[in-house]
Amino acid sequence: MNRICEIFGIEYPVVQGGMVWCSGWRLASAVSGAGGLGLLGAGSMHPETLLEHIRKCRAATDKPFGVNVPLMYPEIEQIMDIIVSEKVKIVFTSAGNPKTWTGFLKNHGVKVAHVVSSSKFAVKSEDAGVDAIVAEGFEAGGHNGREETTTLCLIPAVRRVSTLPLLAAGGIGTGEAMLAAEVLGADGVQIGTRFALTKESSAHENFKQWCLNLEEGDTRLLLKKLSPTRLVKNDFMTAVEAAESRGASAEELRVLLGKKRAKKGIFEGDLNEGQLEIGQIASLFRRSETVDEVMTDLIESYRKARSRLMQ
Repeated sequence: MNRICEIFGIEYPVVQGGMVWCSGWRLASAVSGAGGLGLLGAGSMHPETLLEHIRKCRAATDKPFGVNVPLMYPEIEQIMDIIVSEKVKIVFTSAGNPKTWTGFLKNHGVKVAHVVSSSKFAVKSEDAGVDAIVAEGFEAGGHNGREETTTLCLIPAVRRVSTLPLLAAGGIGTGEAMLAAEVLGADGVQIGTRFALTKESSAHENFKQWCLNLEEGDTRLLLKKLSPTRLVKNDFMTAVEAAESRGASAEELRVLLGKKRAKKGIFEGDLNEGQLEIGQIASLFRRSETVDEVMTDLIESYRKARSRLMQ
């Protein structure tokens, strides 16, 4: 049996990324219900909001689901207390030291996966006792590692240093890409962008339609003095590029970024002044789909690609 499916109790080794402003209970429960693993994105939720989404997700599906927690989250103690008290059994952590919370979670019977952008941090994650690793290449949307290593290079590098179950992420949104990741050593995939654009995603319709009309090269990895972030081309991204090209300091960039810029763009649909985050692979998709349609296509195209290679 596939190791990812075995660990998380799912039918297909497909995990939905816990994306800010996209990954509410409707998306997570739909992915879990379709045989994958849905994740609630705690990074854009106050503790009381996460509690509501956990309970609604549990009411909507009897299949396993989890929570994605950025470790730099300001109210993380409350978030972790809610996860444990609500008996959530799966947590994906990112953007921080996995040693900080992995032991706590595992002591409460939680399966833990950690997102890394390098083989160096994969080793640290294994040392911390995680159950699985997500290796995310810099094609991914949102916050990225500073290494700027592509998924094609990252997966075999991580597999070389770790025997843990491995999920490939970044630039993956098709069954063919799933097969490629498997060939490189991954046991499964984590998909963000394609699920972010589904009908069940909590992102604003303006954001979804904007991203469904992107061309190659319409995203950039910027804000490297703060936290490298892949942004969609719009007025805000142009302002960030201009500031960085003139050598703006980290503090100047923080002022430009302001507060709730991502919420304004992704959740409220401000396409000019909002911070729009999506992966490079968005340019492959042109049609709004349901989660069921996405999952069916992923599995069918994976099987067809595998069959072609075995002929």
